[in-house]
Amino acid sequence: MIRVVSIKFREAGKIYDFDAGDLELNVGDKIVVETERGRALGTVVLAPREAEQTGQNEDLKKILRQATEEDLELALRYAAREEEAFRFCRKRIEERGLAMKLVQAEYLFDGSKIVFYFTADGRIDFRDLVKDLAQYFHTRIEMRQIGVRDEAKLVGGIGICGRELCCCTFLRDFNPVSVKMAKEQGLALNPNKISGQCGRLLCCLGYEYETYCHLKRGLPKIGRIIKVGELEAMVLSQNIFAGTVKVKLETGSEAILSAQDIERGELPSPKAASEEPVEKPKPTAPAAASAQERSDSEKPPRKRSRSRSRSKKKSPATGGSENKPATTESQKPSADSGERKQPPASSAEQAAKPQGGERKRRPRRRSRKKDQ
Repeated sequence: MIRVVSIKFREAGKIYDFDAGDLELNVGDKIVVETERGRALGTVVLAPREAEQTGQNEDLKKILRQATEEDLELALRYAAREEEAFRFCRKRIEERGLAMKLVQAEYLFDGSKIVFYFTADGRIDFRDLVKDLAQYFHTRIEMRQIGVRDEAKLVGGIGICGRELCCCTFLRDFNPVSVKMAKEQGLALNPNKISGQCGRLLCCLGYEYETYCHLKRGLPKIGRIIKVGELEAMVLSQNIFAGTVKVKLETGSEAILSAQDIERGELPSPKAASEEPVEKPKPTAPAAASAQERSDSEKPPRKRSRSRSRSKKKSPATGGSENKPATTESQKPSADSGERKQPPASSAEQAAKPQGGERKRRPRRRSRKKDQ
């Protein structure tokens, strides 16, 4: 038997197994281990457990010791120098004109090595850059090229869902993701909607892919021609959560079929359709009347339109008000008789005004003859 303990070196990094030996360790303890890169400081994720010694765990490396206060202080001191190492390396990259993007600089906890992570489109000759860095920091230098997904994992960020990226919180391994997963879930193939911060397809597309595939079993694909009784029908859409499809019959009508109806090859009976529960019942008559009364009471008072008040001033012939007396034929002045209608006695101004142009000119002509 062997005592195996699982540790990690980063927050969402991979988990590695080591030989715990006789150490009593708990979850969250800091330990010092020997790795391929050198000595590193790790955190216990799973407490020591006994396992049978097989070919897989025979070569497990042993834990050197549990981290002391001096180890933790040393790790913090070198971690504070990572920003300086990052700025110096980026400056040298710009001076040499190298086509590479520096992502992060990491010190080992004892300062025995500095690891620089970078991204590039192809292979980069950085031998001269390594010489400059080693001469300045007086320690071992390692340049490690990573992908865009690893870059997002190291840098971190917020996804389109508003939460922290999965790869830097709990996702330890990158599983392959394809466009087929988005199609199976009925998502719009918009690059801005299905791509993550790294520019690749969202890792979360694979979370529910197996569930969608399971629910779609037994349902015909969209566009497929199926036999329904003696008629043929084409599948228009799917509702995988309800287990139904919408089809268009050759008669032109549309119907919704369940998986059982498709297996039988029959249309749903009218009785079964009538037994389906109604989603939203209609309100009863008293309830509807009370709702109408409430809506009427809540309405503001209706303003009287100006067009109606204007229409009342029209003459009776056009449907107007009868308050204003209409002029009759007898009251109109007669052109043939030449008589002048007497104005009302109460109106002195109307009596003083002359009525008609001819009677106004005749007295002037007579006065001129008398003067001559």
